[in-house]
Amino acid sequence: MSQENGVPYVESELYKIRHSAAHVLAESVLEFYPEAKLAIGPPIEDGYYYDFDLGKDENDKPITFSPEDLEKIEARMKQLLKKNAKFEKSTMTIEEAKQFFANQPYKLELIAELAAGKVDENGEPLSEPVSEVGIYTQRNFVDLCRGPHVAFTKKVKANAVKLLRTGGAYWRGDEKRPQLQRIYGTAWHNRVELEEHLELLEEAKARDHRRLGKQLGLFHISQLVGSGLPLWLPKGAILRENLESFLRQAQLERGYLPVITPHIGKLDLYIKSGHYPYYKESQYTPIDVDDEKFMLKPMNCPHHIEIYKSEPHSYRDLPLRLAEFGTVYRYEQSGELNGLTRVRGFTVDDSHLFVTPEQLEEEFIGVVDLIQHVFNTMGFLDFRARLGINDADSEKYAGTPEMWQQGVAAIRQAADKVGMRYTVEEGEAAFYGPKLDFISRDVLKREWQLGTVQVDFLLPERFDLEYMGEDGQKHRPVMIHRAPFGSMERFVGILIEHFNGAFPLWLAPVQVVMVPITDRHVPYANQVAADLRSAGMRVEVDASNGRMNAKIRNAQLQKVPYMLVVGDKEEEANAVAVRTRDNEDRGAIPVAEFITQATTLVTSKGMVL
Repeated sequence: MSQENGVPYVESELYKIRHSAAHVLAESVLEFYPEAKLAIGPPIEDGYYYDFDLGKDENDKPITFSPEDLEKIEARMKQLLKKNAKFEKSTMTIEEAKQFFANQPYKLELIAELAAGKVDENGEPLSEPVSEVGIYTQRNFVDLCRGPHVAFTKKVKANAVKLLRTGGAYWRGDEKRPQLQRIYGTAWHNRVELEEHLELLEEAKARDHRRLGKQLGLFHISQLVGSGLPLWLPKGAILRENLESFLRQAQLERGYLPVITPHIGKLDLYIKSGHYPYYKESQYTPIDVDDEKFMLKPMNCPHHIEIYKSEPHSYRDLPLRLAEFGTVYRYEQSGELNGLTRVRGFTVDDSHLFVTPEQLEEEFIGVVDLIQHVFNTMGFLDFRARLGINDADSEKYAGTPEMWQQGVAAIRQAADKVGMRYTVEEGEAAFYGPKLDFISRDVLKREWQLGTVQVDFLLPERFDLEYMGEDGQKHRPVMIHRAPFGSMERFVGILIEHFNGAFPLWLAPVQVVMVPITDRHVPYANQVAADLRSAGMRVEVDASNGRMNAKIRNAQLQKVPYMLVVGDKEEEANAVAVRTRDNEDRGAIPVAEFITQATTLVTSKGMVL
């Protein structure tokens, strides 16, 4: 999560405000639904939620919240916040808590998991069993909670709280468990911040990549093909191919070698790498083929390792930089799927560098430079770096303490050498090693984790990777994993919303629409279009029966950068009248001059038309 004034979100005042608002939300719901069963209500990025089980109706279907319920609950919340009740912290033994929450089955399950040392109330692994649980009380409302909270309810400003929507959510995110009713809310320091946030939410709706993806003809989700498996339409494929071509060229210039690997592999491969045991829940069931088990590929890493192992290497061969746009598959629950940003099959701009220990720092810095080049080109200028390290008390991470110390030290040393500021966050590492993630903020101030670079001493050990050193002895290489875009699907979804579908000229699927004023101008429009295509431009000719202004408007709705209007005067002068998607009329200029201007802008990958 993000930070507030340099403080990690989970330690910030805003986190306490939202956590406290969630408790008052639950208190309010119980006034209208006294028999409701309470689940969990954590703060999240930009807000909070609380999950409830309201029981079943006469048709044995879950009772849901209505829009009218939301209005009543919010009004009651604001009344309760203004009454200055204290948030009182206490503890109960496990047995006391079981007795107190005897009629709350979800709380009882949480208590049992805490007592067994399995997971905490948010589903995070525990290092050891607990003998006491945290309790917070305001007025007569008592909840199982470790906090933190504000001191009094008045610290949560009633005019800075808003309930946003309701939805269904499976208990513990498991679609085989009961479906609960979730209320999402947001809370801020004051009314001004809330109003600014609500304005951003409205802007986000307008920029929703699912809506724009349909409007602009970029991608399609077919229920017959399957949820979470996007189909790239021609314009979307052009956009994606432009991104891939850009990165391929940048990689070739930096000495990367392309490889291609299959979409499936033997289960044994992913067991050996650790991807299956560590990420088993997010992978598909193995497939039986000729008495062997295969899997849809969850990661490209082990495939690239086997390419490395296909022939012997000496120190003279290193660094070896293998790159692939490799499609991988993850099981995501249907309720978590979201257009392009959360899918079940996605393509990673993946690369694995095999380096000597002496080359590690220089190669790591080179990858960071590539990621920054990508960000700068895409116009993502507001970003921060996060060093993700392991949690020494968690079983989520493999390898020895020495491996982790080496990896973290290597990243710190490289980042410090280039003067990069970064935060350190425990528990954000990959299972095999620490990583430096790049968190970018879009125009709506939302944070997205995009580029990543990871240092790995573990997999070379597991796969017994070797190279012959200058001393004639066998040595172990170090691996660097990196992906500047991350997932192509997710990155395109983010780009759609960041640019509101109005992509810079070099990325736009259609760069120019020719607008002939009448039918007799169509041949000249086609001639100009041919000249533009010869110069590498993507052009369409609107030869429909519509009026000129309607054709211009249609092109603007499709976010096409340029409309070139042609009539008698333009044809006589071998010129075009230039209009932009922002409705700027630039008048007539010679065709050759427009081609020079446009191709220069494409080559420079400029942001402004």
